[in-house]
Amino acid sequence: MLHQFLNDNRAEILLRSRARVAQRLAPKPTEDELTLGIPLFLDELAAILTGKDSAEKKLDEDATRHGEVRQQMGFTVAQVVHDYGDLCQVVTQLAIESEAQIDTEEFKTLNRCLDDAIAQAVTEHARLRERSIAENEVQRLGFLAHELRNHLHTANLAFEILKSGSVGIGGSTGAVLRRSLLGLQRLVDRTLAQVRLESGLDRPERLDITNFLEEMEAAGSIEAKERGVALTVLRGNSGVAVEADRQLLGSAVSNLLQNAIKFTHANGHVHLLSTSTPDRVSIEVGDECGGLRAGQSEQFFTGEAQTKKDRSGLGLGLLISKRAVEAMGGTVQARNRPGVGCVFTIELPRLRRS
Repeated sequence: MLHQFLNDNRAEILLRSRARVAQRLAPKPTEDELTLGIPLFLDELAAILTGKDSAEKKLDEDATRHGEVRQQMGFTVAQVVHDYGDLCQVVTQLAIESEAQIDTEEFKTLNRCLDDAIAQAVTEHARLRERSIAENEVQRLGFLAHELRNHLHTANLAFEILKSGSVGIGGSTGAVLRRSLLGLQRLVDRTLAQVRLESGLDRPERLDITNFLEEMEAAGSIEAKERGVALTVLRGNSGVAVEADRQLLGSAVSNLLQNAIKFTHANGHVHLLSTSTPDRVSIEVGDECGGLRAGQSEQFFTGEAQTKKDRSGLGLGLLISKRAVEAMGGTVQARNRPGVGCVFTIELPRLRRS
């Protein structure tokens, strides 16, 4: 009988099932995964086969929990299904090897329980995934609206003061208005870059690095001057090119440059330079923000990095920059210079001359 076979071979079934789970590349199995989900299913399946009606309800509850845990761990729906599929294969293979006498009805019960468990787990996984997506979207829209409101509010106040004629456009109020407009422009650029990344609308083209950095310098020099920061740009050798989406790479580099200018102390220095090898092109942005505390550089590019109270949006901007560069086959890294500042380096494959 199947329930007796499951009880007698429980240890071997679990051993083989765990071996299959452990062979997965990602995500790596946790101790709970190896000791809870499948073992509980086996116990409830055996109870169902012996006629305990309450076991079916318990199986559904545990399968739902199984789907919830898998979603939280980052498993796909396919991986959730494989958990139960692996168990079925192990039971069937072991039964054949042992020449166990299991009747057709019991195998039908096994398959029905597997179907029910998979359905419950997948349903819960999908429900939580949709809720997570919705919550993330609301959070992102909330951040966007908050930033837009702040910049617009400041711009409107500055405009009203300028309209009164009591101050000139070239003074500090005009500078406030310009900074607000630049903030709005950065926010729109970053949002557009994020939309293009998520929709896959990148348009790679040949970009001459010298000309590209000249564009970055034109925009960065204005903000650097307003903040009293010296900006040095070394564009590298002429004729060096990469294949990249102009808007995405522009968003990534300008975000790094703007952060460098923003967090460099007054009368400090920011550099933007490019170097190249026969295979790679590097774009480096260095600042004089004073450096980071130990371990703080590891928090960059996670979407949460903030090292000063006024660094709202820094982590999100760096995360988008990282994703943009990686979408073009490149990498971006941060290096801390203790007591001095930070250096961010973008590396991209060099485009060979045709």
